[in-house]
Amino acid sequence: MPEHPVTDDERLRIAREALREITPDATVGELISQSEEDDGVTTLAFAATMAGYPGWHWTVSVAELAGEAPTVLEAELLPGDGALLAPDWVPWSERLEEYRAAQEAAAAEAGDADDDADDTDDDDHDDHDEDFGDDPDDGIDFEHDDSAPLAVGVDESDETEPDADEAGPQPPDAPRIDERADEDE
Repeated sequence: MPEHPVTDDERLRIAREALREITPDATVGELISQSEEDDGVTTLAFAATMAGYPGWHWTVSVAELAGEAPTVLEAELLPGDGALLAPDWVPWSERLEEYRAAQEAAAAEAGDADDDADDTDDDDHDDHDEDFGDDPDDGIDFEHDDSAPLAVGVDESDETEPDADEAGPQPPDAPRIDERADEDE
């Protein structure tokens, strides 16, 4: 095993400098572990603090040879135990209930802030929650009044005639395979 002329603090500084080259400081957490290999390589693992990467960690491998300056071999982001497992499946109906409860809580907080608002706004809000076809962002109202005729956007002049296919241009008469054989003979 080679002699380690570098202190733990110096090795930690070198590892953090290597990580700064590939990721912002804010994504690197505390030192989790430090393991030494027989060939003079020390691997340092740091907690990853990036959103969307729970259970992942940064690793930096530092090589130390006698008479040489320490060298960073690699720096990478690796999954920890269980980091690649999908969360437990939750049925859609339960997720929908949780979503609706969160929406109601948010509406209640907004309602507390707007205590001076008219009560007529509450009636409009209730109708809107139950009306899935009425989206104020797209300007399309899918509700239909039964007394009004449906417009389908087809004119009688747009309707096709029975012989419409024959009215267009026709391909030139080309001799068939059988006809060519007869001509060659």
